[in-house]
Amino acid sequence: MSLLSVEDLRASFTTYGRTSEVLKGVSLAVPAARQVALVGESGSGKSVTMKAIMGLLPGAARIDAGRILFDGDDLLTMRERDRLRLRGTAMSMVFQDPMSSLNPVWTIADQLTTILKYADRRLGRDRDRKGRMARVLEVLAQVRMRDPERVAASYPVQLSGGMRQRVLIAMALLSEPRLLIADEPGTALDVTTQAQILKLLKDLVTERHLALLMITHNLGVVRETCSYTYVMHRGEIVEEGATGAIFADPQRDYTRELIAAVPRLTGRDAA
Repeated sequence: MSLLSVEDLRASFTTYGRTSEVLKGVSLAVPAARQVALVGESGSGKSVTMKAIMGLLPGAARIDAGRILFDGDDLLTMRERDRLRLRGTAMSMVFQDPMSSLNPVWTIADQLTTILKYADRRLGRDRDRKGRMARVLEVLAQVRMRDPERVAASYPVQLSGGMRQRVLIAMALLSEPRLLIADEPGTALDVTTQAQILKLLKDLVTERHLALLMITHNLGVVRETCSYTYVMHRGEIVEEGATGAIFADPQRDYTRELIAAVPRLTGRDAA
């Protein structure tokens, strides 16, 4: 049984009296300790799927049908209190934009210890501030921060883009989740730093035997991080398979277009 299973998920948005179906029977699975990608262009329904899984859909959205199973329990029929207990603990997110995800007037330590405090409360853990701070420094070291104490005492604006992205990864790992959902991590970074962040993310999930659902428009990112890929277009899964097989022999024109958009670093394109 997969750790996460989305089964025939249908969702719609109602705005200005008009209802539009945005998810049209989406099904996907993320086995435990596996890295899976959900790929598609902007507007394909990737983010709506991710928000439905995390319970973060806006008020204009409605789930019309389907199931979202986490470890066999349907998140859509679960009590809100129980679902909140899972979010940020058993399942966490790595957001794409650190500057909109981090509070500019709080230090990194203040932000991470506050998040950990609420997670501990949900899980019934008894950990004092000193213990929370020790955990924060431990996780900052795990995301390869050279000076965790200095980073913890810093404000977001004092850190580079790559360091801020590492902080978001640390934030997601604080409560030792079983599933990470990464939403376009490193998109705003330069190519070299993005490659470092993606390698770090892959190393961390592999070392901890975590499940990863990577949300991205970039098949080049997928090739480096995920073993299985779902291709999404206009609210539907149009192709799925082992990542290597999809690159070697894509079955749909849309998938071929996505692959063609991946920059190549050989031959004429390398000049």
